Amino acid sequence: MQFFRQEEAEISAIVGWGVRVLLLSACDQPQDSKVAVRIAGLGGAIEIETDAFAALETLVLDSTGYGLFVIEADAFGGLEAARKLVSMLHKGGVSMPILLVASDCKEQEFPNDSHNPVILRAPVSAVALRVGFEHAMRGRLVFQTA
Repeated sequence: MQFFRQEEAEISAIVGWGVRVLLLSACDQPQDSKVAVRIAGLGGAIEIETDAFAALETLVLDSTGYGLFVIEADAFGGLEAARKLVSMLHKGGVSMPILLVASDCKEQEFPNDSHNPVILRAPVSAVALRVGFEHAMRGRLVFQTA
């Protein structure tokens, strides 16, 4: 059995330093959402929107300003409703990394096609969120070498 001791946990935990994240959530304060707190812990700069169509409008008008779009789907009609929002976003000409977090997710999805969203089961664990974050941002993150 092998054991690994990580000396610089704080440095290696911040994988998304400075990534601007738009979070569609029923919570209007970042500290009220576990997803927001965990993404901030990964280094993301969180901005929360509580209205689905306002979030889509923000992304269509400022598509280069955000690096990731996260939807807490349960408050907005579940996984299928979140997929429809993603479809509307793509019809608006926006292509960006997207994370969907839904309790009605039967199997987590980490698609090879970067246009498809990463889908995580709610409540999301810190490990699943980190893996999903890294997978969604795989073409945009610069990882620190040890």
